[in-house]
Amino acid sequence: MSVERTALDLLHEIRAWVEIETHTPDAAAINGLMTHVAQGFEALGATVERFPGSDGHGDHILASSPWGGEGPGVLVMCHLDTVHPHGTLARDLPFRIDGDRAYGPGIYDMKGGAFLAFAAFRAICEAGGTNGLPVRILFTSDEEVGSPTSRALIERLAAQNKYVLVTEPARDGGRLVTARKGVGRFHMTANGKPAHSGSRHHEGVNAILEIARQIVDIEGMTDYERGVTFNIGQVHGGTADNVVPAACTAAIDMRVTSMADGQALADKILSLKPYDERVRLDVVGGMNRPPYEANAGGRALFQQAVTLAEEIGFKAESVSTGGASDGNFTAATVPTLDGLGVDGEGAHTLNEHLLISSIVPRMMLQRRLMESLR
Repeated sequence: MSVERTALDLLHEIRAWVEIETHTPDAAAINGLMTHVAQGFEALGATVERFPGSDGHGDHILASSPWGGEGPGVLVMCHLDTVHPHGTLARDLPFRIDGDRAYGPGIYDMKGGAFLAFAAFRAICEAGGTNGLPVRILFTSDEEVGSPTSRALIERLAAQNKYVLVTEPARDGGRLVTARKGVGRFHMTANGKPAHSGSRHHEGVNAILEIARQIVDIEGMTDYERGVTFNIGQVHGGTADNVVPAACTAAIDMRVTSMADGQALADKILSLKPYDERVRLDVVGGMNRPPYEANAGGRALFQQAVTLAEEIGFKAESVSTGGASDGNFTAATVPTLDGLGVDGEGAHTLNEHLLISSIVPRMMLQRRLMESLR
């Protein structure tokens, strides 16, 4: 029997997911939410596979529909980890409602959208199922740190399906995502020589100075017209104010719109030479996620979403964004549509919130896609 649920009904269930805090390093907490999610799917007659976590990360689960058989179908991708550390809910970002906004850690990125995948699946089951393609919903535990333990699983499952839907949050006022930048991550280390900054300054080799010079060059490689950006997000070095620093490290984030740019710029970063020949400069890293470039398969999938959104009662538009997702791993090989989660703002901040008015329409869009794709 079909059950009609209001936005506030669904928000109440989203809140239950949000109030199980799931910072990526907290594997036990993530596994607790994974168990809760798995039980919900099993109660609907879904087959649930659990993939044990590794390297300190939580488990992953795959829920498969009781309809559609074993052939290629629709893979829906969600992640349950968040960037907010344990205690954020009690200390800095408690669940609260303010008008159309509902606040909480991870509520926008992406527990809201992940829950809507479950809600859409449940609505189909309650309506008696479908004669369409099989639906498989994957929940992973490590997306926020680059999906190191789930990437192989994502790529394997994508290759076995016809379409990929990603429940990352909507962008720029509710837009669906049809392209994303690729991400490169690098770690740069400079090793110099310590010395007393007063009596032996001339004997020291300043590692922080070397890193500072490299930072100016790296940031200067940003090219907005090409969609290339570099960001030095963290720098650590030195031991005391009166010691010439012997070591310094920097974390480098690179975003590109094409794989050609990504490879060329990665080679350039990895071949950097020190300004001071007395410094040993080491750079490691590479492309973490390939660019999610717009293509014919993705455009066709978006056009179907446009038609379905019109039937539901809202206008679907698309956007390309600089943020990456697990859709970056699938878009080149399988038609992929991203940004199907809730609308809102403030991902990864203490202003993170979803728009309550987006809950039902976005759930309905996920449901109709699951039902109608052939």
